[in-house]
Amino acid sequence: MSLILAADIGGTNMRQAIVHPSGELIEETRSELALSCFGTEAEMIDAIAGQLSPMLQAYAVTAVGIGFPGFFDAHSGHLIASPNLPYIHHLPLAERLQARLGLPVSMQNDALCAALGEHRFGRGQGVSNLLHITLGTGIGGGLILQHQPWSGETGMAMEFGHIRIRQDTSARRCGCGNHGCVEAYASATAITEMYREKTGESCPAHFICRQAREGDAFARQLWQQAGDALGMAIAQCVIMLDIHHVTVSGGMTGAWDLLHPAIEKGLQKALIPPQQDRVQVVASALNDHAGLLGAALLACEQRL
Repeated sequence: MSLILAADIGGTNMRQAIVHPSGELIEETRSELALSCFGTEAEMIDAIAGQLSPMLQAYAVTAVGIGFPGFFDAHSGHLIASPNLPYIHHLPLAERLQARLGLPVSMQNDALCAALGEHRFGRGQGVSNLLHITLGTGIGGGLILQHQPWSGETGMAMEFGHIRIRQDTSARRCGCGNHGCVEAYASATAITEMYREKTGESCPAHFICRQAREGDAFARQLWQQAGDALGMAIAQCVIMLDIHHVTVSGGMTGAWDLLHPAIEKGLQKALIPPQQDRVQVVASALNDHAGLLGAALLACEQRL
């Protein structure tokens, strides 16, 4: 039986799974991996390889597929940069990990991997064009055009988190260096920062979600603001690409009941009239496995 080790690396944790080519997840684990805590590329590579080793030893794996938050050059496959990791510059990360692990390693932007998984196995099945958004520590986007993943001419297409939805002088600063990006208003990091700035309390996003459901007016305002920002950013993509199917995955979808009404409101407000009420925005039905499944698909297809 041909098995793939798939990994979905986020800003603060790493999930990995043994995946059958059919899409069946045989075993899955999750561990903390705060990428921003590393000071060098070598430290990060050591940590990733160390996390992958136990599953490689336990299963007869033939290839490794990894989704990683960053910009991958479409020609060389190198990791050009990652917005919140200043120590990364044109890193041949897949090659370095392949040398460490002794197996073929395929890597791509984590959100594009999630788009692949959602299109093949999730709520994007059967559609020609799909915008997939990942909501977590940061915000990513992956694009499927005419049933094919689209990463652009240099590998940087659909950096959804860095679409600017605010242009005024008070716009919040984003980790990419610009101001007014949707990531600065709708990511888990943004929500926790804005809650701390207002209340003085450092609380995780899931706690702020619970506070909103229990009637905390400011917490509810934060989720509504996040949804509105997402809706406005989605509208910009729809206006440009005329895509009518949008799927969303990631830990932040745990607050979908708070986010979705505001997303719809912001979307309809920002769309041009002929496109209103024609766009479907839905949460993933893959239990946050879209990224893992997409990374496994990437490894399978590059191995052929």
